[in-house]
Amino acid sequence: MFNLDKIVRPNIQKLKAYSSARDEFKGAAEVYLDANENPFGTLNRYPDPRQIKIKERLSVLKKVDENQIFIGNGSDEVIDLAFRIFCEPGKDKALTFSPTYGMYDVSAGINDVELIKQPLLNDFQINLNQLQPYLDMEEVKIIFICSPNNPTGNCFDDETIEYILENFNGVVLIDEAYIDFSSRASYSTKLEKYPNLIVSQTFSKAWGLAGARVGVAYANSAVIDLYNKVKPPYNVSTLNQEAVLKSLGNLDEFEINKNSIINEKETLIKALSDIKLVKKIYPTEANFILIEVTDANVIYNKLVADKIITRNRNTLVDNCLRITVGSIDENKRLITALKSI
Repeated sequence: MFNLDKIVRPNIQKLKAYSSARDEFKGAAEVYLDANENPFGTLNRYPDPRQIKIKERLSVLKKVDENQIFIGNGSDEVIDLAFRIFCEPGKDKALTFSPTYGMYDVSAGINDVELIKQPLLNDFQINLNQLQPYLDMEEVKIIFICSPNNPTGNCFDDETIEYILENFNGVVLIDEAYIDFSSRASYSTKLEKYPNLIVSQTFSKAWGLAGARVGVAYANSAVIDLYNKVKPPYNVSTLNQEAVLKSLGNLDEFEINKNSIINEKETLIKALSDIKLVKKIYPTEANFILIEVTDANVIYNKLVADKIITRNRNTLVDNCLRITVGSIDENKRLITALKSI
């Protein structure tokens, strides 16, 4: 049975969080002399350390309590803090599935945590038989599941994910960076059922705010309290918070842009299927397409020469390129270039 106290690092349990000036005062004032700020300028005040307005909007939109929401400096901060909270450096381990998002590996290395990488099956699904021994391994504190997965584009079977949630005594972090492009429901709807669940999302993809670097974690309030304890006091800037609030205030534009990308993806898939050097197009529920080609290295370099940049994933999946769905004009230029190779 999942017991949060047993998997949190002892030093994190004992940690007293830094209390910023704005943490100690709530409400509005006319004179601020508490935080050693410069009285001049338009960005002279520290940002809201609790990102209250964003959480209020997300709470309504996602139907999640505000105390179950953490706002991070990109979803990479959500990933990094999970290692800091739950994994003792040089002792504990984490697990993910390969191929997948590379920051799990990087963040594990930074935090001196061994990352076990279990190969996916040929259909890019999780091999539960191979995973089974790790579910009972005491040193494994976190399992990272990227769904829809990057770079493969597929979602993992719900039955498999729920089996892991029910049979693993550590934390399961489901990275839903691309969930807005999928027909699947977010696992944020299952927080009450699974106390060991963390759902990570981002404003970088469907919301078009990659330059703002704002990520979100949804989890039970006890886990969110730990995130708030270890995060830097002012981890999301005023400008970035304002960008998110502006987008959250224009949901119609968000839906139009998202649906445009989804529709254009289908057009791009159809065009790619008519190109001889494309050997296979993998199913995708994200805003990108993984394709197998005749020679990924050669084709990638020829596209670069034509000033078109795709992602060469040949080292992860043999002879595969990952193509982000661009604008209509960008996608047409890509297709023209591929036909000329």
